[in-house]
Amino acid sequence: MSAARLTGFTGHPIGESKTGLAVGMDSGHVLTKHDMKPKPSYRKGKCNKRVAFVREIIREVAGYAPYEKRIMELLKVGKEKRALKVLKNKLGTHKRAKAKREEMAGALRSQRMKQ
Repeated sequence: MSAARLTGFTGHPIGESKTGLAVGMDSGHVLTKHDMKPKPSYRKGKCNKRVAFVREIIREVAGYAPYEKRIMELLKVGKEKRALKVLKNKLGTHKRAKAKREEMAGALRSQRMKQ
């Protein structure tokens, strides 16, 4: 934590530790902070080495879906906005569409590097 953190809507700085007094900016009982080990839930969504390897093998064997091939074609001719619109319609959310577009652009880059 920083030396002067801001809290609430007032923007008044708050000290690092409590004063032990019932009133004032840093009011409250003085406690010692415990160092907790990180929760397992903080790892959620983090890609494992093995999982990444398996996905890479599957991509190599199965190839790309038809809509992904279409997106690659759109990206080749420079229609990035159109690609995003098609992906958003297909995947449901703007965030997923942007991520997929970046993935497909990366795949195109890697294909060009191989040639």
